[in-house]
Amino acid sequence: MEALLTRPRLSSTISFKPFQNPNSSKRNPTSVSFRNATTSVRACVATEAPSAQAAALKRVEILSEALPFIQKFRGKTMVVKYGGAAMKSPHLRESVIRDLVLLSCVGMRMVLVHGGGPEINSWLKKIGVEAQFINGLRVTDEVTMEVVEMVLVGKVNKSLVSLIDLAGATAVGLCGKDAGLIRARPAPNAAALGFVGEVSRVNPAILHPIIANGHIPVIASVAADQLGQAYNINADTAAGEIAAAVGAEKLILLTDVPGILEDKNDVSSLVKEIDIGGIRKMVEEGKVAGGMIPKVECCVKSLIQGVHTASIIDGRLPHSLLLEILTNEGAGTMIRG
Repeated sequence: MEALLTRPRLSSTISFKPFQNPNSSKRNPTSVSFRNATTSVRACVATEAPSAQAAALKRVEILSEALPFIQKFRGKTMVVKYGGAAMKSPHLRESVIRDLVLLSCVGMRMVLVHGGGPEINSWLKKIGVEAQFINGLRVTDEVTMEVVEMVLVGKVNKSLVSLIDLAGATAVGLCGKDAGLIRARPAPNAAALGFVGEVSRVNPAILHPIIANGHIPVIASVAADQLGQAYNINADTAAGEIAAAVGAEKLILLTDVPGILEDKNDVSSLVKEIDIGGIRKMVEEGKVAGGMIPKVECCVKSLIQGVHTASIIDGRLPHSLLLEILTNEGAGTMIRG
């Protein structure tokens, strides 16, 4: 309607059908007729202009506030581990993809590493295999490994590539097997876990030209050992090792928690920024425990290998990536080297 009311050709009567929003609950008439059009148009503009202008000014202010962060991180590499609620919710998935594309468009070099636990569980159930875990790690026998590779590499990875392409950027789907990107070795408790692996080394040669040409690598956490045997790799670990190998500015882990809490029962005790010494002390004191320990260890290891900062952020927040990278407030806990 706004477009039609911009500088109209005035006559004694103006009749038109307004835009019908299929998602709107408002009932609009099928046609509108204005008599004394000059008075009606002026009244409409006088009512709508202030609020529309205020909203536009707010958007401009937000863009202006982001400028120092864009200037600081332009040309820098950011490695994001994608998983948890942000992968299960269509709304949050769209938010993450849009954030990635926006950050790429303003000159940041984005790398996305993903797992896909819920999708794997769903497909195992379809073929009658019950998912089993030991200390949070998936027991991966030969059949499960085949499903893991099929789901992560063939389904989840290509779905993310398509979503990024649809949002306006270009993505390249990879897994650890491609061009020897990640070499795996059996985990220490492989006898119980099966084909669960650790990262032996990362060869980022395949990533450099992709990143340099403005594309977004999307990497599934499946790798092979020197004999070609496939292994299921923890996506947090893979992301940390890749971040170190490409000399990333930031490693960001999307999680289902607010970040690291001083008191695990008090959300308001969020630790927004801490150094390696401080986080190690929290682990020793038992303030960081359970499933958060491997994430913290992954972050600390990447920092020791040269990554500037590592963040554990709340992926349940819409646009958590933008909050973490383009504001001082952040969206979780940032660990400094």
